[in-house]
Amino acid sequence: MNPILTVAAKEFRDDFRNRWTVALTILFALLALGIAWFGSAAAGRVGFTSFDATLASLTTLGAFVIPLIGLLIAYDTIVGERDDGTLLLMLSYPLARGQLVAGKFLGHCGALAVATLAGFGLAVAIMQWLQPPAQMAQAWLQIGRFIVSASLLGACFVGLACLISVQTADKSRAAGLALIGWLASVVLFDLALLALLVVSGGNPLERAVYPYLLLLNPVDVFRLVNLTALGDGAGNDLLTGMTAHHAYSPMLLDLLLLGWAAVPFAWALLAFRRKEV
Repeated sequence: MNPILTVAAKEFRDDFRNRWTVALTILFALLALGIAWFGSAAAGRVGFTSFDATLASLTTLGAFVIPLIGLLIAYDTIVGERDDGTLLLMLSYPLARGQLVAGKFLGHCGALAVATLAGFGLAVAIMQWLQPPAQMAQAWLQIGRFIVSASLLGACFVGLACLISVQTADKSRAAGLALIGWLASVVLFDLALLALLVVSGGNPLERAVYPYLLLLNPVDVFRLVNLTALGDGAGNDLLTGMTAHHAYSPMLLDLLLLGWAAVPFAWALLAFRRKEV
């Protein structure tokens, strides 16, 4: 494990030397606090009102931002080393190809998890502090679940970025595929499901299949982890309404997120071992 941890530590340090990572951490905190304070402005109120409604808004924000960051920090994991001419040098050390990919994956996941904890964690801790004392224990559980699920969501897209980086020949193509992957997962997938519901008129068969289709996208699994725990009226009415009769256990949803992180990572490992460099 020493070579893997060495590579992971290097990638972790490199990510935080990158000003974009630090800037995005600050952006997480500012957006989260902004949502918490101005989330009820449309109703004529300014200031913190409801923890559940605020956490639901943060879930929507995280579903858009975290996948993009995971893809952007890791899309050049392997192809960037190849373009810079350092890949063959790194492989000349006592370092297996699988160890190189695993170390880079763990380093990027760790950096994204720390950025998520520092950014969102500060904001939700302030919100929790503003909760009535009787609700503090439950709020802490929801905060912890949100941070863990957000970190797992980031790992899903770091794994996808590693796969893209292994399979592409240059950084510009890898960046393009990363953005396409973000667009397909975050925007187009849900639009396609919504169009299917509109065309079918929400017939019983469609309503029975829809909850399972959501599990095919890690972004929607992340939403389910957090929104279904908040109860009715706290989040996406379509999402919670169409899945209300399905009792997704928290363990099942967590395992699905882990699977969505592990599958592209394992695919990247296998592809890199077979790829000529």
